[in-house]
Amino acid sequence: MPSPSRARPTGDPSSGPPAAARGGVVWDVLRRALRDRARRAGGDGLDVLDLGGGSGSFAVPVAGLGHRVTVVDPSPDALFALERRAAEEDVADAVRGVQGDTQDVAEVAGRGAFDLVLCHGVLEHVEDPGAGLRAVAATLRPAGGTLSVLAAGAGGTVLARALAGRFTEARTALADPSGRWGAGDPVPHRFTVERLTALLAGAGLLPGQVHGVRIFEDLLPGTPWDVESDAAGALARLESEAATHPAFQAVAGQLHVLAELPGEP
Repeated sequence: MPSPSRARPTGDPSSGPPAAARGGVVWDVLRRALRDRARRAGGDGLDVLDLGGGSGSFAVPVAGLGHRVTVVDPSPDALFALERRAAEEDVADAVRGVQGDTQDVAEVAGRGAFDLVLCHGVLEHVEDPGAGLRAVAATLRPAGGTLSVLAAGAGGTVLARALAGRFTEARTALADPSGRWGAGDPVPHRFTVERLTALLAGAGLLPGQVHGVRIFEDLLPGTPWDVESDAAGALARLESEAATHPAFQAVAGQLHVLAELPGEP
C-alpha cells in the first residue's frame, strides 16, 4: 500500500488555500465522532488506528485530544517522522507506529482492538477496495466501532480535467467505473457516493452522512487571496456549508463518510 500523500499547506496566501480551508470539514466531523464515541465508552480515551497515517498529520492531533493512536504505514521514513513529530508535540507516549499495509493491518495492529479507525487516502490506492475495507473493518471492536473513510471523488476529477482543457481525459474519467482519466493516471480508484457507500455496506458497515471535501479549493486559480477580507475563513465556511449538498458532493475532490460497525444497541 503506498503511503498516502497528505500535503500540508504552507499558509502562504499566494500558494493556494491555507490550512483553515483544507480538511476543515473532515476535522469537524472527526472531532464530533471522537467525542461521541468517547462518551459511549464512558469518557475515557479511545484506541484509534490511523491506517496509512504517514508522519502523523491526523494521528498527532488526535493523540493531543487524549486518545491512544496506532499508525500503520509501509514507509519506515514516514514512521520515523511520526515518532519525531509526536515527540515535538509531547504526545510520544500516546502514539505508536507499526510498519504494515492494508492486507495485514489486523495482524500487525490488532484484530478487534480499536474504537475508531481512520482510513484516509488509502482506498484509492489498494488493488481491491472492497477487500481492503473488509480488512480494515476487522480491526474495529466487535461490540461496535466507527470507521472514518476519506477517498478520492470521481466527479471532482472529471470537472478538474475539463476546466484544464483536457476534455478527452474528462470524458474518459466520466465513463470509467474507477474514475480514471487515462493510462497515465496515478490514482487507481476514485469513487462516487453510491460506489463508496455500497462498498462500506458490503464490508458489513452502516454508512452515515457523506461529506464532500475540497469542492472549490482545488479549482481556484493561483491568484493572491486579496479579493475579499478573510478569504480563507470565507472559503472554509463555504466548503463546510456545501459539504452535505448532494449536487456538490458529486463534484468534490474527495468524499468523507463515517460508518459504524453494528454491535451496539
